[in-house]
Amino acid sequence: MKYLVTGGGGFLGSAIVRQLLERGDQVCVVGRSSYPHIEKIGAQCFQIDLSVQHDLRPILEGIDVVIHTAAKAGVWGKKEEYWRINVDGTNNLLQASKAVGISKFVHTSSPSAVWNGGDEINLSEQDCPYPTTFLSHYPHSKAEAEKLVLAENCNDFHTTALRPHLIWGPEDPHLVPRILERAHRLRIVGDGTNKVGICYVENAAYAHILAADALSQEANNAGKAYFITDLEPVVLWEWINNLLVSLNKPPITRTIPLFWAQRIGGLLEWVWNSFSLSGEPMMTRFVARQLASSHYYNLSGAIQDFGYKEHTLPEDGMKQTLAYFSRS
Repeated sequence: MKYLVTGGGGFLGSAIVRQLLERGDQVCVVGRSSYPHIEKIGAQCFQIDLSVQHDLRPILEGIDVVIHTAAKAGVWGKKEEYWRINVDGTNNLLQASKAVGISKFVHTSSPSAVWNGGDEINLSEQDCPYPTTFLSHYPHSKAEAEKLVLAENCNDFHTTALRPHLIWGPEDPHLVPRILERAHRLRIVGDGTNKVGICYVENAAYAHILAADALSQEANNAGKAYFITDLEPVVLWEWINNLLVSLNKPPITRTIPLFWAQRIGGLLEWVWNSFSLSGEPMMTRFVARQLASSHYYNLSGAIQDFGYKEHTLPEDGMKQTLAYFSRS
């Protein structure tokens, strides 16, 4: 099989590329940057901005499966940027894939696309409709992109969307580095007992491959979205503190009520918007609620419909993660 992986030089994308190559598939990668480390392991790379209209046929010809991981992530930024990359870029790739006759399209979405801003405890996909309002442009753009992908599912073009949550692991450029960088300023938001579903990067990658393998006209996962995490949720603040202590850093002990974290987040958002400050606020309302609420999901849909299972046990993943960040 020949795969096209967008964002294939990124954290999740590169794990998907490695797993595909290891089992003998051919892989092309599309991204906004060049990826010599990905070319070195055997993938063919193309440097393209999908949010700009291109003739993608020369790249897509001969491709059997598209796995679309490329996106603008983060909790702060201009709406236009999120829309251009996450919505317009996804639609450009969707239409080009259909036009050349590709039959399988797997899209990386996010649980934030359907997060209601509060606790979501062991909920299934059917329990989580799209919200009518969003606290951040990122989840709004991911919801719109997911809708586009699922709406295109038809007899000869099979689509599915996966919602991996808080991906972590060695070479993580987002979650773990942010924890380490901000630990001395962090406060436990709320009572610190909230449980969260997180996803080791190799498990998130494996889910995409399993979902692609299962896709067909009659497949149970065609036209549907799925939550993807490690099989068991973690107590968020315990997990963070265990990570910090294992890397010889002090644990977070100071607390702040959710009410005040939200008020501070709202104030900082106003300041950043009013004065067009660079970077992002230390706290936002979206982040405050994420840090204080429980959000983990029932994975039975993914398990039953395309055989999702963990590629790597989280405890083994943690050993590899600690080894990596101990060296960095």
